[in-house]
Amino acid sequence: MLRRPEAGRARRRLLISVIATLSPLALLHPATASPALDAPAGAQSPAGTALSAPHGRQRFWVADKHHYRSPWYAGAHRKMISFGCTRAPYYDPSPLCADDRGFHHGLDIAMPCGNRLFAGLAGRIVNPSSAGALGSAYGAHAFRVRSRRYSIDIVIGHVRRVFVHPGDRVRRGQRIARASDAGAPDGCHLHFEVRPVAGTYTDAVRPNPYLRLHRVS
Repeated sequence: MLRRPEAGRARRRLLISVIATLSPLALLHPATASPALDAPAGAQSPAGTALSAPHGRQRFWVADKHHYRSPWYAGAHRKMISFGCTRAPYYDPSPLCADDRGFHHGLDIAMPCGNRLFAGLAGRIVNPSSAGALGSAYGAHAFRVRSRRYSIDIVIGHVRRVFVHPGDRVRRGQRIARASDAGAPDGCHLHFEVRPVAGTYTDAVRPNPYLRLHRVS
């Protein structure tokens, strides 16, 4: 029989051994994984943090596997669906595209749910009911940032926790929302779309110059 001090030391050694064995499993378990919602700019999307599409659907419809930074969001992330004709199945065949492909009017950037979004340029938040109003496909909390300097409306779709309100002036770098999968069948991402002032989605123009992507990997 162990004397009391020796028994205590044995129990401590056993406990340390159990913790050392279980810790890696706990870190990998989905229930204990903690997405980096406030990842610093420049950090890549960590694997397994809400980046997979629901129900096993294909998520990325571009050949580009590089990660990009932008003043519009925190971290460095991949393009998911580009502007223009696409094989992604979420869009009706368009007369603008061959082989029954659909036309995507924005640029989708895959990112974890809750990822921080910022105003990449100064502007004013547009009244939701004004000309060019957004439909339910953009999510219930989607909004537009109007830049009078460039005569454009920038659509920020599939968001939650919006920190701005209609009529607000926003400055460059100001936090405006968090990304989500609201209204999206393919997981959390930022839908970034550029239109002429008060235009509709059919008036959308190539958004890349305004998103100002910078490849980091």
